[in-house]
Amino acid sequence: METLWTEVLVVGGGTGGTAAAIQAARRGVATTLVSEFSWLGGMLTAAGVSAPDGNELIPWQTGLWGAFLRTLETRHPNGLDQGWVSFFNFDPVIGAAIFSDWVTALPNLNWIAHQTPQAVLRQGDRVVGVQFSDYTIYAQITLDATELGDVLALGDIPYRWGWEAQRVWQEHSAPIDLTDLSDPLTSIAHQYSVQAPTWVVVMQDFSPQQTDNASPKQGIAPKIALPDGVNLSQFEGAWANHGKVSFMNYGRLPGNRFMMNWPIHGNDYGRHLDQLIADPTARQSWHQAARNHSQGFAYYIQQQLGQRYGLAQDLFPKASGHLGGGAFALMPYYRESRRLQGITTVTENHILPMIDGVVAALPCNQTGAISAIAIGNYANDHHYPGVDYPLQPKSIRWGGRWTGTPFTIPYEALIPDTIDGLLVCEKNLSVSHIANGSTRLQPIVMLIGQAAGMAAALCIETHQVPRTLPVQQLQQALLTDPTAPAAVVPLFNLSPHQPIWQQQQQYYLNYPEHYPKDGWDRVIVPQSSIASFLATTPLTAPPKTDGLAEDSRPDQHQHSLGQTIEAYTSTSSYCNVRGLFHRTGKQQYGLTAPSLNALPDPCTLVTLHAESNRILSNLAEGQLIEVMGWWNAAGSWLRIDTVKCLNQRPAQ
Repeated sequence: METLWTEVLVVGGGTGGTAAAIQAARRGVATTLVSEFSWLGGMLTAAGVSAPDGNELIPWQTGLWGAFLRTLETRHPNGLDQGWVSFFNFDPVIGAAIFSDWVTALPNLNWIAHQTPQAVLRQGDRVVGVQFSDYTIYAQITLDATELGDVLALGDIPYRWGWEAQRVWQEHSAPIDLTDLSDPLTSIAHQYSVQAPTWVVVMQDFSPQQTDNASPKQGIAPKIALPDGVNLSQFEGAWANHGKVSFMNYGRLPGNRFMMNWPIHGNDYGRHLDQLIADPTARQSWHQAARNHSQGFAYYIQQQLGQRYGLAQDLFPKASGHLGGGAFALMPYYRESRRLQGITTVTENHILPMIDGVVAALPCNQTGAISAIAIGNYANDHHYPGVDYPLQPKSIRWGGRWTGTPFTIPYEALIPDTIDGLLVCEKNLSVSHIANGSTRLQPIVMLIGQAAGMAAALCIETHQVPRTLPVQQLQQALLTDPTAPAAVVPLFNLSPHQPIWQQQQQYYLNYPEHYPKDGWDRVIVPQSSIASFLATTPLTAPPKTDGLAEDSRPDQHQHSLGQTIEAYTSTSSYCNVRGLFHRTGKQQYGLTAPSLNALPDPCTLVTLHAESNRILSNLAEGQLIEVMGWWNAAGSWLRIDTVKCLNQRPAQ
């Protein structure tokens, strides 16, 4: 066994761990990253969820998350508008390559693959290193970035697993009493100890007109085998409420591939979840059952929709001793982990918007300082197969579509309550089971990882432990990072490319009492070419959000592009279109234009840009406009970057 010494040790090459290692190394400290697989990126790549949710609005695309999106765009010439579940559907091979490129470009970052933690080394109440199969690595600061919080368990560091009753955190959505089996919510908690993971499988259209990789047998895919013990009746009705076209296009990827991460009678797998933290043998048994379940779902799809659809060929690399590879992700997509008992615990009350507002209150630590270090905005989304669990709503209409209301993660949620020398940077942060539904998503986990990596580097620089590091120092470092500056305060209309962005971020950290409940910074001076329109529209008025919504499911997902999947022929493309604007509902916009040809009339308009959202919110019915953006055939919408208002107005 080889012994190594490093300043920062990151255990786990997932979404948070990869970001943490990159940020720590870019800051200049000696960093060692130890991963289980040869692919870095976790949920985004190795787990196959290359259609991420959350942080989709331009102001939330900051830090390493924003840098990752910009790099993806340069490597996907046809854009990322492929499916309808996400605005960023990408080839996981390319995602893994980006992370590999970033890591290998850093000479002070030592990446060791194919290792998992076996023991945690402690000196009293301080973690000093981790033992792996082939290495013992000592570090000044260790980061637990494992998918299931394995370092917490190995190091005897207090953690939580499962549900909390309503009285623990005063969360409205939690069961009142976990011992009262007459309560339907309690029954769900007893059936599912944590949220159900999914073993993603990627399918492919083998028809000759769809792909260059068609089977020589006239586009017939190889038959998918049905694993023993899989009951096909559990998949019946999977696409009943969407239609097979929309179902397949949910997670459409480049190359006419389809990411199968489907929660409705699909491949979420929620049985015997406690096996995941029992012992290695029990975890492996659960893995086999989950993978069989996902293969059974793929078999069912092929049987129902035809043999032109089969398993994607050689997408994920094979790994000795692992069940993934080929069309199957290298590992399950875990939605919940062991969760640290930290100095602060993020609860449902921290992620819900303020009364009469659309943003959550900024978190405050014991010294009175605002402690926000990462932004998230996803709606609170829980997965229990066959169950629709009721949760407090935290969604709004924005940019012609649904989006989640923003919130922030406090630094103290990454720090153990009683142990030094350790930070967490994955789904294992200090969070309640209920709030985990919003904090588990890929973009926010990447930003948590970036913050943890920066904090670890600052601790090395200043000879401190994480609990003594002033959060203001961490926030300043994130805001001023020369490569990937990250926002820590949610503002709908300010992005890092705007000159006053950093100034206004700092302003609300210093004066949180001025933080607007609508998240709309009034100081911004917009840069727009439509001066005539802006002259008649006060900038002090934020866009009309039409209030909070009860339902976070995007209604534009209920569509069909034809009676059969064969009708789907186009992917994304960049468009410049003139036409007449139509308001089809509350925060619902359309465009009628002869140049749209075969596209829907009116064509749905959506946007991720604050300025375009403001303009759309205030346009008059029938206004002649020109828009530029991406056509998404799967979503049947134009995702517009800019709106230009032309001189013509509707007749009076």
